[in-house]
Amino acid sequence: MTYVDTSDISAAMFITVLLFLIIIAPLVSLGILKLFQGKKRQALWYVLSGVAVYFIFQWFMWFVF
Repeated sequence: MTYVDTSDISAAMFITVLLFLIIIAPLVSLGILKLFQGKKRQALWYVLSGVAVYFIFQWFMWFVF
């Protein structure tokens, strides 16, 4: 068995991936699911909110870190 060296991963990268897995990906996935269910307006809101969270986080990372 081998181990992966995670010492080179910065805290910002870890938080980015964590945010993506917990917030952004589920919002976009729910949007796609609602799109297939025929609820276009709700699907659009899910996808746009996922994109908005992504851009807000990128803005935050640009000015804070």
